[in-house]
Amino acid sequence: MASVFDTLKERGYIAQLTHEEKIKEILENEKVTFYIGFDPTADSLHVGHFIQLMVMAHMQRAGHRPIAILGGGTAMVGDPSNRTDMRRMMSLEEIQHNAENFRKQISKFIDFSDGKALMVNNADWLLKLNYVDFLREIGVHFSVNRMLTAECFKSRLERGLSFIEFNYMLMQSYDFLVLFQKYGCNLQLGGDDQWSNIISGIDLIRRVEGQEAYGMTFTLLTTSEGIKMGKTAKGALWLDPVKTPPYEFYQYWRNIHDNDVIKCLKLLTFLPMEKIGELSKLKDEQLNEAKKILAYEVTSLVHGEEEAIKAQQAAEALFGGGGNTENMPTTEITKAELGEGINILDMLLKAKLIPSKGEGRRLIDQGGIYLGQDRVESFDLLITENHFTGNELIIRKGKKVYHRILLS
Repeated sequence: MASVFDTLKERGYIAQLTHEEKIKEILENEKVTFYIGFDPTADSLHVGHFIQLMVMAHMQRAGHRPIAILGGGTAMVGDPSNRTDMRRMMSLEEIQHNAENFRKQISKFIDFSDGKALMVNNADWLLKLNYVDFLREIGVHFSVNRMLTAECFKSRLERGLSFIEFNYMLMQSYDFLVLFQKYGCNLQLGGDDQWSNIISGIDLIRRVEGQEAYGMTFTLLTTSEGIKMGKTAKGALWLDPVKTPPYEFYQYWRNIHDNDVIKCLKLLTFLPMEKIGELSKLKDEQLNEAKKILAYEVTSLVHGEEEAIKAQQAAEALFGGGGNTENMPTTEITKAELGEGINILDMLLKAKLIPSKGEGRRLIDQGGIYLGQDRVESFDLLITENHFTGNELIIRKGKKVYHRILLS
């Protein structure tokens, strides 16, 4: 039976390892306690975090114990990794609110019952630290010269790196030491942008405890062109259904580039590799079947099977001529609001399909707005009750964005 190490490698998660053979050995022969950190800098996890959740789930399924750290302390400082500027300073209340949202979302993917996993908040130890004691006991083990060569700092030196951010590496390293001492955690996992912080934590454990710890990073979720995946016209692709409705979430995966489908099936679903191997043989138009499977599987994991079915049905209503439109993004208007008619640009604004009338004029001029199957030709078009079928009107923007106007 293959170990979880083989699973992670085969599916393409692993980017870098500190001790490949040793990590492979302990994952095959021991029950390992490992951790991944989540800084609550927003009020929801986004799809970039989903890779981390999938790795945790694979590891737990193989019998290892995850620790999810909510970074209530580190978020007070802000991670400079992959940043061109300093993060916005957040209040303790805001961070606590975000951390509670993270707690609920992570619990949907990881089983925390009966000690199978732990969730802790590093605010519990970081916010109690005495600064001078911390410098004497922890800071003494860090070389500034070595820290400045770390990738997370090098990219910031030209623009300016604040002293508060410079402390982030010490704080994350201290997290690893605390978890090692308290829970026997000897493996830290994280995105590849966390490599410098992870190896600093390993070095701190070696210097303080004289024992070995290990690190493994996994690939960041990017397109085949190397661009971070999960960015939409409305911003990030959130796991919170209020911030990114399940239909929009489904449609994102349904419409990803052909070159990214198989990679996403490996990273973001639990489909067997044999099945993914079969789907990888599909070409051109046939790849749409793989995209449908990807969209359904990821939406089902994040939002549940019921919401995935609803999103699938709404998509089929648009692209397959079947299903229903009830779960499509919808804007309701009353007959009183409609009156004698609403200008097309005002309707697009109301449905939040455009940010401005100027953008609406550009789209209409380029033939990018449709009412049902009919292209809108004029900026002066008045939408009246005659445009509705029953009590609904479908507006299409471009090839893939659909919106339902519901008349009540």
